[in-house]
Amino acid sequence: MDAFSDSPHTDKYNEHGEGNNLHYGVASMQGWRMEMEDAHSAITGLENNLSDWSYFAVFDGHAGAIVSAHSADNLLDSIIRTDEFKNNDIINGIHKGFLNLDNEMRDLVEYHCDRSGSTAVCTFISPDKLFIGNCGDSRAVLCSSGRPVFSTRDHKPILPAEKERIQAAGGSVMVQRVNGSLAVSRALGDYEYKNVYGRGQCEQLVSPEPEIFIRDRDFNNDEFLILACDGIWDVMTNEDLCDFIYSRLLITDDLEVIANQVIDTCLYKGSRDNMSIILVKFPAAPKPNLEAQSEDAELDMDIERRIKEIVEEQEGNDDFNYFQLLQLLVEQDIPSLPPGGGLPAKQTVIEKLFRELCPSKAKSIKDSLVINPFKIEVFNAFVAELIDELKRNK
Repeated sequence: MDAFSDSPHTDKYNEHGEGNNLHYGVASMQGWRMEMEDAHSAITGLENNLSDWSYFAVFDGHAGAIVSAHSADNLLDSIIRTDEFKNNDIINGIHKGFLNLDNEMRDLVEYHCDRSGSTAVCTFISPDKLFIGNCGDSRAVLCSSGRPVFSTRDHKPILPAEKERIQAAGGSVMVQRVNGSLAVSRALGDYEYKNVYGRGQCEQLVSPEPEIFIRDRDFNNDEFLILACDGIWDVMTNEDLCDFIYSRLLITDDLEVIANQVIDTCLYKGSRDNMSIILVKFPAAPKPNLEAQSEDAELDMDIERRIKEIVEEQEGNDDFNYFQLLQLLVEQDIPSLPPGGGLPAKQTVIEKLFRELCPSKAKSIKDSLVINPFKIEVFNAFVAELIDELKRNK
C-alpha cells in the first residue's frame, strides 16, 4: 500500500558540476511520500583511463531505500570491473554489470529482511557516443534540435514481451501490475519476485536485465539529456519536458534552478511520488538571451496583474481561497505560458503574490495541493488507462 504524508516535503537536494565539456544539474525532492527512496550518481571524469568519460544514473526505489542507495553506490563499479567493459565491449559490460550487482546484492537485502527494489537508468557519455542502460520505468530522454529524438522504454507489466515472461514464470498481470502488486516488470532487488525454480535470472517474474541503447553523439544538434524517475514522467510527456527545459535554458544557465523548476512544476501538476532529475547539458544547448528573459518577466507581471484583479473582485467573499484563484486563472487565456509547463510552472509566482495579498488565507495554499485543478487531468488519464486494461483482459 502506498503511504503518503498529509502535505508534501518540498525541501530539495541539489548538486551541479562540469567536466568533459558537459554541465549537469541535479534536483530531488521527497514530495508526498512518507520516505525518500530515490538515489542518483553523477560523475564527470571516470577512473582507470576513462577521464574523458562521464556517468550519470537515477534510481527509483520502492518498498524501501536499501536497493536504490546500494545501486547508486555500486552499479558503476559493477559495470566497469567486468571483463567485457575492460575489453571495450561496453554494451555487454553494462548488461553483465546489472546482473552481477543484482546477484551480489541479494545477501545484503536478505540480511536486512528488506523487500525493496529499484528501477535504474544510467548513461555513459564517451567522447563520441552515448551508452544508455534502462531497467524499469525511470527514463532517459535526449533532446536534439529542440525536440526529443530518443527515449528509453518503460518496462511495464502490460508490455507484451514482459507479460509473456511474467506468465511463463507462473505469475499474472492484474491492474497493470505484477501479481496485482508491483508496477514495474524489471528492477534491481525485489527478490520475492525472483525465486521461481528452474527459471533463469532474466526469466523471473521481475527481471534485472537492462535494455541497452547506443547512439553516436551529434555535436551540432544534441542539446541536453534528461534522466528522471517516474515521479517526473507521470505528469509530463517527453515532449512537454523537453519543451519546458528548452524554454528555461533561454532564461538561465543555472541547471540547478531549472531542475528545481521541473520538480516544482511536476508537484503542482499532481505528482505524488518522489522526484529526481539529472539534466546534462551539451555544448549545442540554447543559451540565455535578453528577449526570452524579458518575455518571462512580462509574463510574471501579467500574472500579477490578473491576480490583483481577481483578489479585488473577490473582496468581501469570505469563502475565496487559493484553490478558487487557481481555478479562475486556469479559465483565463494567458499567453506565453512556459511551453510544456503551463500555469503550474508559474505556481511559485502565484503563491508568493497570494500570500502577500491574502495573508489570512495562506492555509488554503496547502489545502489546494491536496485537490487542485492541475491534478484532474492526471486522475482522468489514470482512469482511462485502467479502463483500457480491463477491456483488454476481458
